[in-house]
Amino acid sequence: MKLTMSQALVKFLDNQYVSFDGVETKFVDGIFGIFGHGCVVGLGQALEQGGHNLKFYQGHNEQGMAQAATAFAKQNHRRKIIACTSSIGPGALNMVTAAGTASANRIPLLLLPGDTFACRQPDPVLQQIEQPASYSTTANDAFRAVCKYWDRIVRPEQLMTACLNAMRVLTDQAETGAVCLAMPQDVEGESFDYPDYFLQKRVWYMDRRIPTQREISLAADAIMNSKKPILIVGGGVTYSDSQDAAVAFAEKFNIPITETQAGKGSIPWDLPLNLGGIGVTGGPAANNVAKQTDLVISVGSRLTDFTTASKWGFRNPECKMIGINVSSFDAFKMDAVSVVADAKLSLEALLEELDKRGYKSGWGCEELASIKSDYSDEIDRLYGIELENGLSQTRALGEINKFIAEDAIAVGSAGSLPGCMQRLWKCSTPGTYNMEYGFSCMGYEICGALGVKIAKPDKEVYTMCGDGSFLMLHSELYTAVQENLKINVMLFDNIGWGCIENLQNNQGTDTFGTRFCARNPETDMLDGELLNIDFAKIAEGYGCKGYRVTNVDELKAALEDSLKQTKPCLFDIKVAHKSMSDGYDAWWRVGVASVSESERVQAAYEDMQAHIKEARLY
Repeated sequence: MKLTMSQALVKFLDNQYVSFDGVETKFVDGIFGIFGHGCVVGLGQALEQGGHNLKFYQGHNEQGMAQAATAFAKQNHRRKIIACTSSIGPGALNMVTAAGTASANRIPLLLLPGDTFACRQPDPVLQQIEQPASYSTTANDAFRAVCKYWDRIVRPEQLMTACLNAMRVLTDQAETGAVCLAMPQDVEGESFDYPDYFLQKRVWYMDRRIPTQREISLAADAIMNSKKPILIVGGGVTYSDSQDAAVAFAEKFNIPITETQAGKGSIPWDLPLNLGGIGVTGGPAANNVAKQTDLVISVGSRLTDFTTASKWGFRNPECKMIGINVSSFDAFKMDAVSVVADAKLSLEALLEELDKRGYKSGWGCEELASIKSDYSDEIDRLYGIELENGLSQTRALGEINKFIAEDAIAVGSAGSLPGCMQRLWKCSTPGTYNMEYGFSCMGYEICGALGVKIAKPDKEVYTMCGDGSFLMLHSELYTAVQENLKINVMLFDNIGWGCIENLQNNQGTDTFGTRFCARNPETDMLDGELLNIDFAKIAEGYGCKGYRVTNVDELKAALEDSLKQTKPCLFDIKVAHKSMSDGYDAWWRVGVASVSESERVQAAYEDMQAHIKEARLY
């Protein structure tokens, strides 16, 4: 079939399917796009021409639409995607951040940026960056560092191998992430006689990787030698639909469950063995058992510094590790006994093996129940805090958590809110917690809510967003209005980057550059009056319903009224300064100054050195 490269690309994407546990799903739902000269007459023409079933979504910032596409794929457990196209230069480079978000979180994201002319005849074209050292280098080379697969299609027939390799990576449960296919704008319009077998329906099988008997035996040996193991539930548990297997395993052997940000929400909060978030943004219960454990069974986790408390959180010197992960890169972390396999199959095989050997953990039922009860009391305390100087962040979060439906989906990403949510948010229904914390990318919140709502249009979606993140990126709020998709933006306004201010202060440095203050003419510093912004009015200008909230009663009334709305809602929640939750005995290593005139900074440096001596080195 004689087609332009862009027309063939559209037909190819429209015919890609995935199969997981025998369920076949159309993989590419549609394409987000912001058209410019680098793609509008190429891929834009192919989409406009029709003859396909790809839905076109109009983005309003290239990073924003790609973040929305990432959230869409995450909410669909990586079995559906929305591709993203942009023009060359700044449009393409705007998507680099989103590519980092997707790759860090192991989420499939297909990026199709326009590129400079392959023929080079009109060079330098508008928005082209010329590199004297290599004429073949373009802005799109910036994607190489943040993508799992990168290609540039300089001849129309190269599309075939590029697309097949792109799909290979996008559907690989171990190696998925961002994929960039750079498309020179002249090649987009060039034609080729594409064979039928390239354009026909193709199914990519996301088979469960089976653990070997050797892996199961070694892991079982390690568990048999442990008295107080703990289970870390990571994102891999969610993506492999292995929640039931994790619960069955934990209950069979009385092993406490702890959660990462990506794993939270897969195990119901009311399960007695679920002790909640672990690590730097974790709670007292999980961090308590982490200090005692002699064996960490990590399932589907990347074991980031937040989860391990910079490799300091497991205080028992005899503590060993088991890593269950489809990615060998993650399974071997922290010198673990590795099981490179599917989470569900691995847990089921381990349960059978340990049952044969008659294993039971040494955790006391009353001991774990007491730890969970104390934690529940702490959550209730934080949810009920009353402050004289305003509404506390934890109180506001608690009211939202209590009010929304059990199947409503909570979204978040950066700042202090992810810490409060991992510690305090109660999820009773799987699939209702979409937290991007692999990259902690400010601006994901509203874009992510849009992607989640596209994935689950019948669910209420609530995104927890700081004022700093809103100012960083809220372009896709307009897209939500355009698509008539109701999202609820819970904007917590503490007039600054409160999370980083806390970090700054806790390491001995006075507040500097982290509050949103006007320039002071007397000091010529940013220490003047605080900048109070009416975010509700901004939202109303977009066509949303805006609420200004300063106390609990106003919040409750706004939540009730929002259920009557059919358009996006923004809650401008004015929260008191430094009213977020604190950490619970977890250390996070940051680069504290080794030399300072401040005694507090010197003390922070000495404290860091002491913790480094106690932490594992790898």
